[in-house]
Amino acid sequence: MTFLRDTWIIFSRAMLLSLRQPLWVLIGLMQPILYLTLFGPLLQTVAANSGFEGDAWQVFVPGLLVQLGIFGGLFVGFGIIAEWRSGVIDRQMVTPAPRTALIAGRTLRDVVVIVVQAIVLVVAAYFFGLRVPPGALLIGLVLIALLGAAFSFISNAIGIATKSEDALAPLVNALALPILLLSGILLPMTLAPRWLQILSDFNPFKHIVDALRAVFRGDFSSPIVFIGLGLAIALVIIGAWFGNRVLAAQTK
Repeated sequence: MTFLRDTWIIFSRAMLLSLRQPLWVLIGLMQPILYLTLFGPLLQTVAANSGFEGDAWQVFVPGLLVQLGIFGGLFVGFGIIAEWRSGVIDRQMVTPAPRTALIAGRTLRDVVVIVVQAIVLVVAAYFFGLRVPPGALLIGLVLIALLGAAFSFISNAIGIATKSEDALAPLVNALALPILLLSGILLPMTLAPRWLQILSDFNPFKHIVDALRAVFRGDFSSPIVFIGLGLAIALVIIGAWFGNRVLAAQTK
């Protein structure tokens, strides 16, 4: 109960700060909305000529949602660096609150923000022509929430460990680039050469993207859906463990 109470206290404070600066939520939506507006119509021509499963929007929007979950979580570490520099983290760490609650509360706030952004993105995609089964949206939001939580844990931990925006920025880019290129976020990897498809199979995010695309097609019983959910849950566990270890190390 102490952990839940302290997590809620940290979440409430972090959420209040976000509500006071809603512009950052809109800025986080700019990139996927621009992709949706400027790149989506081009993909319709690709879909007509390539014959991949699902229509263009059922292929493209899941990729954008995964991108939102990953990148929305990756960049939160910059905020915790600012809090450390202002002394907020030090003051919180001398309280009896569990170290896990200090990072879990912030991660919960990040998940709420990412899910709200995902809902706005799906609504925008609906006006472009996206049509999916109702249950697909719920499963999609769960997947995005899990991804956002995993990367929020990791980004906050790296931010606390490095305590420097100059160190965090290249690390974030180093993580983001292979994920973006080898997960088929923008285009399915079935369009890639065979050697690139084999390489992408080692990228867990490619399977998460494929799982969400299967869900958006209404193929809920596909094995890739369970693989994607399992990988997303595993990433959250790894991220939470890593975040807790980093915070615990700060007290030594």
